[in-house]
Amino acid sequence: MQLGFYFDQQRCTGCYTCVVACKQWNQVSPGPASWRRVLTLEEGKFPHVWLAHLSLACCHCVSPACITACPTSAIRKREKDGIVVVEQSLCIPGCRSCLHACPYEAPQFRSENSRMEKCDFCLDRIEEGKKPLCVISCPLRALDSGPVQELEKTYGYIKSAPGFPSPAQTQPSILFRPKAGPRP
Repeated sequence: MQLGFYFDQQRCTGCYTCVVACKQWNQVSPGPASWRRVLTLEEGKFPHVWLAHLSLACCHCVSPACITACPTSAIRKREKDGIVVVEQSLCIPGCRSCLHACPYEAPQFRSENSRMEKCDFCLDRIEEGKKPLCVISCPLRALDSGPVQELEKTYGYIKSAPGFPSPAQTQPSILFRPKAGPRP
């Protein structure tokens, strides 16, 4: 089984509730590290503008580029659910090889010489049979999570959205409902 995320780009208003909930739950202090991020995409000129948001965390890829890039094998993929985890004690502070390899910029660092940290799918909640906090905190229900096969049955098979890098290399475990409407 592979756990993954679903993101409805049409529902997201860029409120950052998912980001704040993630930081609070995982005790990520204010600063550059953000296990979940919201990107704002803008195109066009008034009166023909297009605006969308993209909420991203670690995509827990089928073929994670971060794992092969790590010189100490600090990153691994759990067999039972496909969650990509990091053993911080094995991480070389300031190395950042994983960040350079990840097309989604999931590896995060609190400072220049800190160890890598990232979304772990709220492992503590998963072990209790609960969904990640970013999912349950979203006021517009733009996020969901679960086994990828179940998400595909519910939401379809779209694996890309505006602003999301090509999924070809790593096969990220995320599905989308892309923003509709004409783009200028």
